[in-house]
Amino acid sequence: MLNRPVSLAAVVAAAALGLTACGSDVGARDAAVGSSHTQDWGQVVDAAKGQQVNWYMWGGDPTLNQFVNGYLNERLRRYDITINQVKINDTAEAIDTMLGEKQAGKTRDGSVDLVWVNGENFATGKQAHLWACDWAEHLPNAKYVDFDDPAVALDFGVPVDGCEAVWQQANSALVYNSQALKAGDVASIESLLAWAEEHPGRFTYPAPPDFTGSMAVRTLLYDTIGGPKELTGPFEAKAYEDAAPRLWDRLNAIEPTLWRKGETYPQTQDQVEKMFSDGEIDAYFSYGPGAVGDKVSKGVFPTSTREAVLAGGNIANSSFVGIPANAAHDDAALVVANLLQDPQTQLELYKLEGTYPGIDLSRATAAIRGQFDDVPLSPSVLPLDELLANAQPELASDYVTRLERDWKSNVLQR
Repeated sequence: MLNRPVSLAAVVAAAALGLTACGSDVGARDAAVGSSHTQDWGQVVDAAKGQQVNWYMWGGDPTLNQFVNGYLNERLRRYDITINQVKINDTAEAIDTMLGEKQAGKTRDGSVDLVWVNGENFATGKQAHLWACDWAEHLPNAKYVDFDDPAVALDFGVPVDGCEAVWQQANSALVYNSQALKAGDVASIESLLAWAEEHPGRFTYPAPPDFTGSMAVRTLLYDTIGGPKELTGPFEAKAYEDAAPRLWDRLNAIEPTLWRKGETYPQTQDQVEKMFSDGEIDAYFSYGPGAVGDKVSKGVFPTSTREAVLAGGNIANSSFVGIPANAAHDDAALVVANLLQDPQTQLELYKLEGTYPGIDLSRATAAIRGQFDDVPLSPSVLPLDELLANAQPELASDYVTRLERDWKSNVLQR
């Protein structure tokens, strides 16, 4: 366990001795059997045998659920490890469980082994000292990760400090029905809102603190104040108080154009996507544009579905997995985190879901890069280079928390 010195020391020692020789597969052993660095990672893999990883993660995506319970569990069989996917609606549910166990003095054998986490939930856990740290850079497959990339080194402005391991790249985009909206309608926030005014009820966003609803609010904030530059860095009350009233004025002004005139808001992104699938709305913001093609191919979304990055850019971040400090099965959680960074795993997720790789593909083999290039792109989905062309950073988590709280009093309850 990470709170037992043996495994963590093994991982750290392995890195110090050149763990890159372990290759891209989970627990793969160097040809030089018996060398100290392979023995160290081997200790982690051996200790993980027979363990079941309780992975707390959002469970609203059937394709991703299939990936976890199918592909990942199949890859892990050879190591006698299984994933128990604990489906949650919000990462805060996992954090609450971890906080409850800490308050109860449960420092070992916790019920949560791995969490799909980022943003304010990571920050909350870090402030409460809930995470095991100083392990992420020492995984064998960490050699594929660019730790100098701010999107990897910082999570909503909070230094990662080895307390979580990247596994996905997330980019936001507007998803829309091209039979209802034209290119000019999705050129900018201003043109989108003008279209919404002419077609009331056909656009909406979920109520924060829903993760994607919060992103939609920040997207409108960036457009309102001319980008995130005024709010760059740690939270500053004056900067926030100068910016926020302009946002509230704009959000209140557009309420009559929203679904149900803004008198109520969808509670989750799942609800918004079902509304789009059912033809109840024609446009919404997504933090998973790569997955849209999968929904179109399955007939969930219409073939006329398209994506756009509005003028001013789109918000981007990385998704991570974290291991609680009191995890009961942290050896196996380390193995799963390592498997998620395997280029072959990243390729499989891209093929199934359109999920963009969290690793730096330039560090992978030419063969793997070629296989990524060969994956057919749905006409409904924007190429990754277009999504990255004007990607904007996330705000510090304290700004996000304050925006979500104040949205309720300044917009929902107005």
